Amino acid sequence: MPLAIKEKEDCWEFLRRTDLPIFIYGMGDGADKILKVFEEYSIAAAGFFASDEFVRGHSFRGHLVHRLRDIEETVKEFIVVLAFGAGYDSLYSRIEDIAARHTLIAPDVPVVGGGLFTLGYALENRAGLERVYELLADDMSKKTFENIINFKISGKIHYLTECTADEDEIMSLLQLSDDEYYVDLGAYNGDTVADFIRGTGGKYSHIYAAEPDKRNFCKLERNITAENVTLINAAAWDKDGTLEFSGKGGRNPSAADFSTDRLKAASKEIPALRCDSMTDRATYIKMDVEGAEREAVEGAKKFIEQGCKLNISLYHRTEDIFELPLLIHDLCPQLKLYIRHKKYIPAWETLLIGI
Repeated sequence: MPLAIKEKEDCWEFLRRTDLPIFIYGMGDGADKILKVFEEYSIAAAGFFASDEFVRGHSFRGHLVHRLRDIEETVKEFIVVLAFGAGYDSLYSRIEDIAARHTLIAPDVPVVGGGLFTLGYALENRAGLERVYELLADDMSKKTFENIINFKISGKIHYLTECTADEDEIMSLLQLSDDEYYVDLGAYNGDTVADFIRGTGGKYSHIYAAEPDKRNFCKLERNITAENVTLINAAAWDKDGTLEFSGKGGRNPSAADFSTDRLKAASKEIPALRCDSMTDRATYIKMDVEGAEREAVEGAKKFIEQGCKLNISLYHRTEDIFELPLLIHDLCPQLKLYIRHKKYIPAWETLLIGI
């Protein structure tokens, strides 16, 4: 069966032509990105709302931030546009509850870089998408990939809930042994290192964990005290040197600052290393480097060509969902490629697994 692009209209065109008022759920960077697209498409926002605990008389971009129940009491029918990411169960359930009562759209806007995954973009890149679909190693990967594509076009969250995988399934897919040399690129505060240690029952050869943000790195040092672990305060890149970087101490420490076209005034130089400069051996590499995945892949080219197991984030840039799998396949055609999506709205936590 070929890849099915089921959606015939992208979410932005749907929002542009609707006569219903549109309320944005959330504030901050996500809302700003959505407002920018609204301006490009001449879409009007009727207002903003937040979870009750975040309202307290706040305003955002000149709008008073409401509670959802206040809007429901005064507006008969409206559309909700989600402007933040949700991964933990209680918030995920809250969003599903809202979607059961209202038309809810979770637009796909890139974490890093430009361009939108519109219907037109999908059709223009259909050949690349079809090639990835054909390369995938199991039916669940094909379903997940197809659902992610249709979600990115439409913003309809049912596509995500229908293809969610848990951490145990992903670990099972990786078939980790007790002598792995694990490289964690974008180790954050050590959460994925801890997942690896649990997944192997604490049996492995060595762990190399790289994190560029200094505050995150301090958390990593505090949280990971296991034996045979090397912690590296550096960014993963395609060459050794330095990069301009503006860390914020969070999960997403200014990924765009890896790019020379978007340097921040408050940025500073940090070390940048190829993966094969961090270690001379790797059997499993995880990459969650906030938009620098292509460069990190180039920096790990030697290990990938040798058939190293991979776990790579596919959601930071618009093009990642098909360009990264094709790049990995070109480097190591014998790797079996799988795609899984962990519980998250929007399509963040979509992963490429290579074994």
